[in-house]
Amino acid sequence: MVERIARLGGDDIVELLSLGGARPLGARTSVSQLDHALQTAALLEQRSPDDPELAAAGLVHDIGHLMPGVGDKAHASAAADAVRAALGERVAGLVALHVEAKRYLVATESGYDAELASDSTSSLEVQGGPFSPEQVAAFRTRPLAAAATVLRRADDRAKVEGLVVRDLDSWEPLLRELSGEGTRRQS
Repeated sequence: MVERIARLGGDDIVELLSLGGARPLGARTSVSQLDHALQTAALLEQRSPDDPELAAAGLVHDIGHLMPGVGDKAHASAAADAVRAALGERVAGLVALHVEAKRYLVATESGYDAELASDSTSSLEVQGGPFSPEQVAAFRTRPLAAAATVLRRADDRAKVEGLVVRDLDSWEPLLRELSGEGTRRQS
């Protein structure tokens, strides 16, 4: 399964995301993994309409949670590895950094941790807790750091029960474009 996941194409990504419709985001919410993905992508598209890769990263940032045997600690790197071949290095890089961006923001912004939803708070310690000053300095030098914090903030806000946003089918053309698959298949 790991080898197959490492080579996800656009159709595979859509299929995996669709499974998230039946998976709750956390124990205390009725927002599904799919709802969260769609809300994150919609928020990023609204904030940065000229950056479709950022919206795509929002759509797939938590796909690692839908992969067998992947926990909170490894979900960002697993997701990045899974989408890299199909969606490109920038999308994968943003996905890989979204947990680090949380750790960075908790370390650098007073009160940020109080804004986190319960699922993000509980996963923070498993993921390494707030960054040390050295980790903060290193994160700031990463080329995708600023965009990753934008993704992270959208991730934090995309947990609204009943929020109506574009459906998964409407994101397929972007995923196909980024993966070089064009619009060959129509469902």
